[in-house]
Amino acid sequence: MSGLVETQNRQGRPALPTQPRGPPSLARFREPVDREKTCPLLLRVFTKSGGHHPAEEFAVRGKEPKDEVQIYTWKDANLRELTDLVKEVSQEARKRDAKLSFAFVYPDKNGRFVVRPVGMTYSHGSGQRLDDPKTLAELGFQIGDYLSVAIL
Repeated sequence: MSGLVETQNRQGRPALPTQPRGPPSLARFREPVDREKTCPLLLRVFTKSGGHHPAEEFAVRGKEPKDEVQIYTWKDANLRELTDLVKEVSQEARKRDAKLSFAFVYPDKNGRFVVRPVGMTYSHGSGQRLDDPKTLAELGFQIGDYLSVAIL
């Protein structure tokens, strides 16, 4: 074990080796989730034609925008999967030339909401284009974030 420290815990079993500090590797985000054994998370999705909802519309809890869709999914869901789910509930998203812009909405350290664009897909993508294969985990999604979808 080069460079790793091995210690023992209180029961006398070897502890896991310490990992080097730094950003997590992308390999961790690419691990598939066992969807049969892992409980899905609730993703609150807010759709809007023409652009994203302004951050101010999320400022008061319980007074979020009315065009909400609730989706149960996993962190390994990619933007193509989410695009297809949005198309099921939004007529405008089904248009052949529609582009969907995705953004995470979350409070910053001061409590003000931030809208952070994370990707773009085409409604009728043939093959993998733009950001289709990017997963929620790869994009930095945290449970409790909202997803804003602008239909352009």
